[in-house]
Amino acid sequence: MLPILSSEEIRAWDAYTIKNEPILSIDLMERASNVFADWFTEKYSGKNPKILIIASKGNNGGDGLAVARILTERAFDVQILIADIQAKSSKDFNINLKRLKDKRIEFEYLADDDIMPNFNKYDIIIDAIFGSGLSRPITGYWAKVIDNINHSHSKVFSIDIPSGMYADKITDGIAIKADDCMTFEVPKTSMLLSDNNHIIKNWSSKSIGLKKDFLQEIKPKSFYIEKQDIKNLLRPRNKFDHKGKYGHSLIIGGKKGMIGAAVLASKSCLRTGSGLVTALIPDCGYNIMQISAPEVMTITGFGDEFISATPDINKYNAIGIGTGLGTNPKTVEVLEEILKMHFGSLVIDADALNILAENKNLLNNLPANTIITPHPGEFARLFGPTKNSFERIELQRQKAKELNIFIILKGAYTSIASPKGKLYFNSTGNPGMATAGSGDVLTGMLTSLLSQGYNPLEASIMGVFLHGLAGDIAATKSGFNALIAGDIIDNIGVAFKKIENY
Repeated sequence: MLPILSSEEIRAWDAYTIKNEPILSIDLMERASNVFADWFTEKYSGKNPKILIIASKGNNGGDGLAVARILTERAFDVQILIADIQAKSSKDFNINLKRLKDKRIEFEYLADDDIMPNFNKYDIIIDAIFGSGLSRPITGYWAKVIDNINHSHSKVFSIDIPSGMYADKITDGIAIKADDCMTFEVPKTSMLLSDNNHIIKNWSSKSIGLKKDFLQEIKPKSFYIEKQDIKNLLRPRNKFDHKGKYGHSLIIGGKKGMIGAAVLASKSCLRTGSGLVTALIPDCGYNIMQISAPEVMTITGFGDEFISATPDINKYNAIGIGTGLGTNPKTVEVLEEILKMHFGSLVIDADALNILAENKNLLNNLPANTIITPHPGEFARLFGPTKNSFERIELQRQKAKELNIFIILKGAYTSIASPKGKLYFNSTGNPGMATAGSGDVLTGMLTSLLSQGYNPLEASIMGVFLHGLAGDIAATKSGFNALIAGDIIDNIGVAFKKIENY
């Protein structure tokens, strides 16, 4: 997994590498600039865009000057504009400035209150103005420069982080709106949160060879999930295995008019590999379930139009509850009873979360290591409003520790908070998955993985990744607009095969 570090930690990592590799800071900057230039060249090989690189006089600007030199040497059409913001320039910036002069590469300065450049002249603008250490809003003339870049027709690339965007807190001023950003070594937290969606469209991270043993010293608390992590977790099946080896899952959900939610959860539970799946649904859903998912066993007799009583649930390896459940007072009693009876693996979603939000005393009755899967609205009803997405993930982390549970907060980069206070951000998924039933599918997948013996952290990490990957595969066939929850289920098997073949 990629660690996610604060800007202070990344600076310390740079310093650690400089000391212990050992390497000069200017040589590390050169290495980073070559990584960016390689990434950019791969995108534009064989093309001849007109490029402007705008760089300040700090270390981020030093990166920009080095990138400008490297791209010029690769025969790109590059113009360089140095933003004369601070009086004192950094040592490594000065070295890269001298290298430009030595190579007779031309550049110009842009000073406060100069006539605004015509940014529309360029196909691409590479932003190297402010780095990840920025901690206050950009104002005055330089805010106008950024606004003009944002309103130009140019495609904008940022080196490491879009200028004006903070790495570790909510951005409270103007920032470069980057079409793409290559960030060094690891992603910044700010790149993963919805408040910055208007600032950064796409990003990728590339290693610049920082020494990995530094991570053992600081022990990161946030991570970004990658394909290899899932491959390492996935357990192979043996020739003589039987269905009993892969667990018996119970899906509890559905009310009149909402049986489809329980069907989706049950089918995704099967598709994810549970050996046996039973659905506890109201009597009105019996025929629907039997016809829609004949492989699913069905329990009825515990309510006609909604679930109003509880059968013996202790024989199941994992339970998923909430999909289409409703919030009838009798159903509330069922959830209360289940929380008292069941101390095994439990996934709580949808209406079961709404019941908890209306009966907050029940939160303290959640069995240890329960997985709950709120979207932001459900999260706010459960734990209270937050000012922004930074505050929300910190509250997520706090509540997971306090309640000794796993909280999966659904979104573009779904985050998983563990009882140890660690956060894991998912890297798969797409906007087409913002559709009815998508969450029901995730509930079934998580329940299935738990029933197969994966621990709650493994099940959470695998579940959200495979769910998003199945959605990504589905989107390649249907696009975002036409994607429905059933498409995700249909591609779970393809997602498994993709991981196995990785």
